[in-house]
Amino acid sequence: MKKRLAGLLAGVMALSLFGCSGNQAQDEAQQQGETSQVEAGYEEGLTTRVAALKGPTAMGLVCLMDENEGEDAHYSFDLYTSGDEIVPLIAKDEVDIALIPTNLAATLYQKTEGGVQVLDVNAGNVLYVVSHDESLTDLSGLKGKTVYMTGKGTSPDWTLQYLLNKAGMSESDLTIEFKSEATEVASALAQDASAVGVLPQPFATVAMLQDQELSVNFPLENAWKEYSPDGSGIATGVTIVRKAFAEEHPAAVAQFVLDHQASVKTAEENPGDAAALIEEYGIVKAAVAQQVIEHFNPMVATTGEEMQTWVSGYLEMLYEIAPDAVGGKLPDEGFYYLG
Repeated sequence: MKKRLAGLLAGVMALSLFGCSGNQAQDEAQQQGETSQVEAGYEEGLTTRVAALKGPTAMGLVCLMDENEGEDAHYSFDLYTSGDEIVPLIAKDEVDIALIPTNLAATLYQKTEGGVQVLDVNAGNVLYVVSHDESLTDLSGLKGKTVYMTGKGTSPDWTLQYLLNKAGMSESDLTIEFKSEATEVASALAQDASAVGVLPQPFATVAMLQDQELSVNFPLENAWKEYSPDGSGIATGVTIVRKAFAEEHPAAVAQFVLDHQASVKTAEENPGDAAALIEEYGIVKAAVAQQVIEHFNPMVATTGEEMQTWVSGYLEMLYEIAPDAVGGKLPDEGFYYLG
């Protein structure tokens, strides 16, 4: 995959004036939920407390956030910049549902002795290879290159290591330079036109807005699906629920799953409106958000057996590279909420 985004800003600010309405999406999600083992529904007097990270994990949530303001809201939402801020809130039962990185969810499952479950995958592929070389189309093109990226010792690092190994390569075939922030990666690419960057969305789009000569070469998910035995996507972020809350309020949890699906669908169908909300909630600027939704769309709300396939495959990859990243062992079947 190769996408050229010269002139990204043209037309971006022409946002719709009709709001982020999701009635049709909600109806479709409700119809899908009619076959669920648990009957979905709001519980009178219950406000489900939801925490999410600013970034792709929360982008698909904004339409639901917008629709649930006021005295009759069924949810309360809080956004954070780090998963470390959310973990203690879950431990203290101050958060019921949380949108966090997949490996953190697995670690929490071990630490809480099965106290959390995965409801859905909320962020799929977010990692992209970017450079000034439009001929770069796959991992083999990284040989001999200097690759700049963030996240040493975290999921992006482990994912690249895994894929290089599957492609018959190693870190000795290239030079990987880690930066503390995505902006530093963009600066390094601007100074070295022969270098390559691996950046997550929305930072890859930000970099291309700043450097019109920069191109997206391919998503790492291309290689992931090539080497994945089932062809599943990358499960970067998941939505978890406290198991005790799910057992006490099964209808409310099933309803949240439907509402999240409807919110993602509405954002996909109304990218301008969703982008305006994403900026309003302080996640990322609307100009960037709209481009991310329209061209890369990392938002998903994958549930059930498909969710389990995505998550288990991703965790097996992490466990192979860095067992501590998933809490020292792979979660058992109880980790997956299948309704």
